[in-house]
Amino acid sequence: MLYERHGTLPAAAAFADIKLDTPNYSGRMDNLRAAILLAQLPLLDGNCTRWNARYQTLEKCLRHNPQIQLAQRPPQEDFVGSSLQFRVEDLEPQQVATFIINCAARGVELKWFGASEPQGFTSRYDSWRYLGEASPLPQTLAILATTFDLRIPLTFSVEDMELIGGIIADEVGAILG
Repeated sequence: MLYERHGTLPAAAAFADIKLDTPNYSGRMDNLRAAILLAQLPLLDGNCTRWNARYQTLEKCLRHNPQIQLAQRPPQEDFVGSSLQFRVEDLEPQQVATFIINCAARGVELKWFGASEPQGFTSRYDSWRYLGEASPLPQTLAILATTFDLRIPLTFSVEDMELIGGIIADEVGAILG
């Protein structure tokens, strides 16, 4: 789904007819990638801890804003916080683009689940034509219309996550008051 970022791709028209009919399989394992990943396995637990520290910092920043809704996770759940999804339920459709653009202008790239076309790895069920005709799910679409995704790279520090959380909260406040 990130074909637009590839440096040697054909014209966008080459993807127009197939992007919604082709599942996004991200399994490109070869011997070189396997060797690189094998060397990283001893670091996996530490990296998971680092991801979760960044996730928890961001989550704490956003939880202070009542206009931002976060997933309620069961305490027994174990996960790796390599991305965070949140909702801003009161955003009107025309405000969504402004919110995304304003965050991007401040260095925070958000993906939006409400777009009718897939954006990167963020898509809606009705974009997965390879599964066949999807029944309309208006409540699901209403939830996705105000749901956003933020990747959490390990190159960001905990302090970066505090800054990012502040930017998101500021931009929500600027739009919704």
